[in-house]
Formats: sequence, structure tokens, C-alpha cells
Amino acid sequence: MERAQERVPTGAVDDSAARPEEAGTALELLVHGVGGTTPEKMLDDPRTVRVTGDDTAAVFRRAEDADAESRPDDYRGRPVPEAYVWCNLTSGNGTRALWLLLLPFMVVNLAHWMRPTARGRKRTVRLYGLLVRLTALTLTVLLVAAACEVALDLAAWQCAGTHECTERHSWLGFLSPTVSDDGWWSMPGRRLALAALVPAALTGLLWYLSHRTWSAYESQQPMTRTPEADEESSRTALGRPGFWYGRRLVARLRAAHTAAGLLTVAAAVGTSAARFDHRPGGPVPLDVLGRLLEVALVVAAVAVVGVVCRRGRSENRLDQELDARLVRQLPLAALVLLVLAAVYAGWERPGWESAGRLPGDTTFGAIALVQGLLVIVLGVVAHVLHRAHPDPRAAIRGLGGPAVAMLACALGGVMSGGVSQRVADWLDGTGTNIPGPPVLLTWQASVIPPLLVVLLVLCGWLGWRTWLLRRAELAVVERDYPGEPKDTTRTRRIARTRAMATLTDRGPLLVAVTSTTTLLLAAGALVGALTTDKTPSEAAHPTPAFVEGAAETAQALGSWLIGLGFILFVTWGRRAYKDPSARRTIGILWDVGTFWPRAAHPFAPPCYAERAVPDLTWRMATWTASTGGRLVISGHSQGSVLAAAAAWQLKPSVRKRVALLTYGSPLERLYGRWFPAHFGPAALSALHHDVDCWRNLHRRTDPIGGPVRLSGDCGPEVDRESLKDPLEYGRTDQHPLPAPVLGHSDYQADPAFAEERQRLLARLRSEVPAPRPGGGA
Repeated sequence: MERAQERVPTGAVDDSAARPEEAGTALELLVHGVGGTTPEKMLDDPRTVRVTGDDTAAVFRRAEDADAESRPDDYRGRPVPEAYVWCNLTSGNGTRALWLLLLPFMVVNLAHWMRPTARGRKRTVRLYGLLVRLTALTLTVLLVAAACEVALDLAAWQCAGTHECTERHSWLGFLSPTVSDDGWWSMPGRRLALAALVPAALTGLLWYLSHRTWSAYESQQPMTRTPEADEESSRTALGRPGFWYGRRLVARLRAAHTAAGLLTVAAAVGTSAARFDHRPGGPVPLDVLGRLLEVALVVAAVAVVGVVCRRGRSENRLDQELDARLVRQLPLAALVLLVLAAVYAGWERPGWESAGRLPGDTTFGAIALVQGLLVIVLGVVAHVLHRAHPDPRAAIRGLGGPAVAMLACALGGVMSGGVSQRVADWLDGTGTNIPGPPVLLTWQASVIPPLLVVLLVLCGWLGWRTWLLRRAELAVVERDYPGEPKDTTRTRRIARTRAMATLTDRGPLLVAVTSTTTLLLAAGALVGALTTDKTPSEAAHPTPAFVEGAAETAQALGSWLIGLGFILFVTWGRRAYKDPSARRTIGILWDVGTFWPRAAHPFAPPCYAERAVPDLTWRMATWTASTGGRLVISGHSQGSVLAAAAAWQLKPSVRKRVALLTYGSPLERLYGRWFPAHFGPAALSALHHDVDCWRNLHRRTDPIGGPVRLSGDCGPEVDRESLKDPLEYGRTDQHPLPAPVLGHSDYQADPAFAEERQRLLARLRSEVPAPRPGGGA
């Protein structure tokens, strides 16, 4: 697209020229929602120009409006439309599809922002954030441990140490003692050292992706400003100067998580050799070196946990410094320990042979136990915060964060277990040559069928409730369109759309049931694996035939389901890499999930709002300062959330020159319920008070947007009555063809949109005209 040429007047400005605010010049800044769109569609014009921005995010105008500031008389009574297009921040190129692998990290990062509203409980809030960061750290360790399980245990230790398995996979022949005739790489320690390159490379890849996106997102500096004399502290953290600038925290967490991943690999390599050296009669020098290595690993692990436990985000100020060199060099120290562990394990040890499994059960069991305890304590802390300031609209009574953290841990377990199961089946299709993955992973796969049964029952109940609601809506639809000839099919379709739209409000129930069931089943799997040290089918042998059959069925079906899920996951990612439409669908997931900064996990997909919110803030502040004109920021769906966040970042004097028009907005329905500390009733009421005026449009057929629900007289001031959808029930002279049921889309096609926009523009007036150039005040 062509760029708009800047028209900068030279020389003195004619005193008789009309000022924009005197001529009534106004700007309408359109912000699209999830999934993205094109500036041509937003502006309803095939000829658009880019007035500012780059290929990632930019502001566009119609070609005829490029020089609107120099022709204020042409825009009396109508605004200058602009479109802010930010969809490339989340769905720009094919490599973004690989972010599917980071899904557990994104989910646990969301848990950080779901804490209940708290006032005067800084220590409890800090404890909540600390618990989420520690849970996120366990997910990194779990992912790297799963890679170690695949590369070190299944491939290098079990398959390469078994003649039958090596014959099936000739590429492992140089690691096999029998095939290579006791070659140099055939020693168990050297096999482990070589296989450690796989999880180490994975950790390095995560570090690289985090560092690259950190430079592009977290390093985008927001607008700096001095507080005004009468400025009060915002009722939400989104108005703080450093909220959208997480450069220091992400760098600190990246160093800690990278070091944790490398230490996990070093422990998997080094402790295996140390356990052999600690046997009675073993070589004393190697025994001493092994104990020193273990002590060094423990000290480094304590340092990593200490870095994660340090105070979190600095939101009250713009923190541009990085942590001390000690923190930044932590990954290098962990890499040195990994190299030393590889050298130590590769030392020649006569009589050392690979048999059985590496001690993976202990590792995965410890991770599962720590994750369960952290989630339980996090639930207690969230309950304390919620009871201090109860919010009846908060999801799961303030326990949304712990529930989502539990789901993140479950996703991590399913992904790690799925990879291990599939690799084990690929290496040993018969299941008789190698022991296979740890027993705990088999137990975790076996609890998937019971979990699906619970979810199917819940979905059936929700479907029945939706059917009842659809029946009740039939009469309501007929009352909403009086005097129309009745069309049973048409009425049922409208009623069904309204009923289906209410399923969004059932989300907290679905998450609560899923997370609670997952926690109970995971606890049972952990107990079963540690007490029996057998797979579920083997542990059920002495039990009645029904129990034994159920255990065998659950184990086989769980393994099949986890393999199918893993294949679908990879297939979807591959399809999204090549198919732009599928990539846009994945982009919608990131639009919702990556709005929040990376406060808990540095390897999560980057926060696009750390670029979008400063963009909008800069545009609104600079336009109002240079022209003194009026501005309406018009946000649809997720764009309304960005608009609200940008408005909070403005100075109060600028905020009073801004009107907010939202439609299809999830501000209260989703964000207010799931993130009450930042979008709760107090925060939204403060936003209504701070901006000059705010109107919100919604439909009963919209599954995402909804009313803002402010209390008292503020509610009707913000929320317009739900719009009629469809606009016409049947065919009319003005609508000879059937009007579509719009749901979440095409709000601008409703006459109410233009009406509310005009009302907002009429309210925005300059209280004190700016002085004429060269004239007096």
C-alpha cells in the first residue's frame, strides 16, 4: 500500500486559517477485533494509504482523507476515519503456527492476571504472583524433562542398549555396543552425553525465540509523561506508566528458565553416571567428582529459584535497567555445568551397562507433586483475596487463576506424555524389546478417558439447558417482532442463536469442573504409580474382572487418545504453517491469550498489547495535542479492550477529549469476570468517569460481546439497549432479501452505530480554544 505523503506547511501560518477544533474537525480511530481484517474493509474504501506505522501494525486512512488536517472545512459535521490494523502482531507469518507448542506457557501466564481484586494486601498479592511464577518454572522443567525422556532414556539408553531395537533403527547402530562392536560412542555415559544435545537445543531454541520477541515487543517503550497536578491514581494497574513495558522482568525470567532447562539436562546426564559411581567399591575420584557435580547442580537450582522468587513487575515506573550481570550470566553458568556433566558422564567406566529405565518416575512424580501443591496453595491465596473484597461476577468465585494454572499443568503433562508414548511406540512397536516410558506417564494417559466421560456428561447437561433456553426464547422472539407474519424456521434460528450465545457464560463452570476433575485424577495417578510401580493394567491383575477390564481399557484408550491428540496437534500446526486461513484461526487464539504481558513465563507467546497499546496511546495523544480536535476511539471485540487499555494510559486532560465507542465488547463479559483485578466493576466505573463519554453496543445473539453492567445510573449511560438482530424479521420494501443474523459481526451496519457515534462527537467540545498562531490567547 502506498504511504501518505506528509504535508508539512512551510513558513508562517495564515492567522485567518480555521483551527481544527474551531472548524469542528474530529477523528474516528477504528480498532478491529480478533482474527483481523484489512484497512479497505474497515474504511469501506478500496484506496487506502498508510499514514504511520510499519508492516506489522499501522494506521491507515482513505486516500481522499490523507490531508484532512489541511482541509478542515470539508469535514464539518463528520469525522476523519482512521483504521488501526494490528492483526500481523499475532498472525503475520507461518512461523507463528509453531507457537502452538507454547500453549501451556501461555495458559499459565494467564493465571497470573486472574487474581481477585485486592486493596491493601500487597504481600498476599506478591505471594499470588510468586506461586504462579513457580508453577510456570515447573512447566519449563517438565518440557525439558520430557525431551530428556525421549532422547536420553528411550533412544540412547533403552533402544541403543538393546540389540533388537537397534536392528529396527539402524541410525542408532553407532551407539549400540553389539552393532558397533563396542565402539567409542557405545558407552552408556557417552550415549547420554550425545543425546543431551537434543533437549539442550530445545532449550536454546526457546531462549532464542524469547529473546527475539523480547527485542520486538517488550522493548517497545511506551509514552513517558509527567503526572498532572490533579491526577489521581488509577483504579486499575493498566493505567500505570510501566504496565506495558516488561523488559526487565522478561529478561530476568528468561535467564532463570533457560538456566533451569540446561540444569535439567545436566542432572539427567550427570546423576545417571554419579549413581553408578556411588556404588560400593566404585572409583573414588569419580565418586568425589560426582558428589561435587551434584552439589553444584543443587546450588545452581537454588539460585534459579531465588531469581524467580524476586519481586515481579515494576509497573509504577518505566524500568529501563536490566538486572545485575550475575542474573544475566546464569544461563552461561548452567551451560558450563552441562558441559562438565557431559565430560564426567563420558569418562570410561568398565562394567557400566544400560538396563531398565533411567530414573524418570522419580523426576516426573516430583514435578507432578510440586505442581499439585502449588495449585492448592494458590487456590487458598486466591480465596483469601476474594473474601477480602468479594466480586459476585468474578469467575469461579475468584478461583479462576488456580483453575487455569491447573489446566496449564494438565496440558504440559498431556503434551510431554504424548510425545513419550508416541516415540516409545515408534521405537518399539511390539512393546517387548524396551521397558518404555516411565510408569507415571502411562497412569496419566489412563486418566484421560474418565476425564472425557465427565466432560461429555457436563456437555450433555449444557446442551439440555441450551435446548430449554431455546424453547423459552421462541416466545421472546415473537414479542420482539410484533405484527410480522410468523415463520417457524426463522424464529427457531434466531432463538437458537440467542441460546447458543449464552454458552460463553457457562465457561467458568466448564473450567471449574475440568480443573477439579483433573486435579483429583492426577492425584490418583500419582499415588497409583508411586505405590505400585506398575502400569494400571498390571496393577489391576488381582482385582475383579470388571476392574481389570476397565483398567486395561482405560490404559489402551488413553494411549490411543493421547497419540491421536499429538498427531492432530502436529498436523494442525503443519497445516497452519502453509494455510493462511488456518493460520488466522490460530491467530484468534493468540489474540485472546496473548493480550497480557509475560509476567509468569518468558517462553510464552509475546504480548502484542505491549506494541498495540503504546501505538494507540501515541496516536491519540499526538493528534489531540497537534490539532486540539475531538477524537472517538471505536473498538470492536478485542479492539475495545485495546481501546480501553490505551485510554487508561492517557493523561487525564487528554482523556477528557476522548470518547469511547465499544461494540461486541468482552470488557465485562470475559475480561471483567476472568480478570477482576484489572477489569472489575471499580476499574470500568473509573474508566467511565475518566473519559468524556462512553457508549457500548451489544446484541443478545453475540457470543463474545455483552453489556458493561455498570451499577446505578452509570449503566444506562454506557450500555444501550441490546440491538435488534436481525434488523428485520422478514422481507420488507427496504429489505427485500432476508436480513442475516449478524451475531458478533457487522455492528457498523446497524443504524444505532452511526447514531451513537454522532452523539459522542456532539458531546466532545473544546472548552478553551487554542490561541491562533502568532496571536494572543
